[in-house]
Amino acid sequence: MTSTATASTLRTFHVDAAHSDVAFQVRHLLTKVRGRFSQFEGDIQFDAVDPTRSSVRFTIQAGSVDTNQADRDTHLRTGDFFKVDEFPTLTFVSERITSKGGDAYDVTGALTIRGVTKTVTFAVEYLGVAKDPWGGERIAFEGESTINRKDFGLNWNATLETGGFLVGDEVRISLSVQAVAK
Repeated sequence: MTSTATASTLRTFHVDAAHSDVAFQVRHLLTKVRGRFSQFEGDIQFDAVDPTRSSVRFTIQAGSVDTNQADRDTHLRTGDFFKVDEFPTLTFVSERITSKGGDAYDVTGALTIRGVTKTVTFAVEYLGVAKDPWGGERIAFEGESTINRKDFGLNWNATLETGGFLVGDEVRISLSVQAVAK
């Protein structure tokens, strides 16, 4: 009896927060407000031979929200939005990765905000691999998804006297991630 074993090609990469960005935008009145989170971490189990075998785990500190306006950021940390005292983190854990051809993938997983978990898919582009000046191997990705904030209990809003609401329901999340091999 013979058996064949496939050597694992999975490698662990740690998200380099100094060279990555987690941003969002949402409609506010007539324009869009943009913001970001400055504190996050994550690991990518990456298979260069078959990226669909890869996985992602990502954690964001909700209190690090920054929209470049202190009063708004303080409001976003309250119970009207992220309720950071009770729910200090937002998390994403991938469940499957599907190839869309070339370097494009759908990364589907469990996104948890304010204790509510929903399945979300990010459209992701693999940007490649490179060696940094210190010999570290790095991989990079960019991704986007749009969620409905009310699905996660972020319900606060104000009615406008001209009709409609102050804050839109759809939030576009954009990621630019660089990760270094462990």
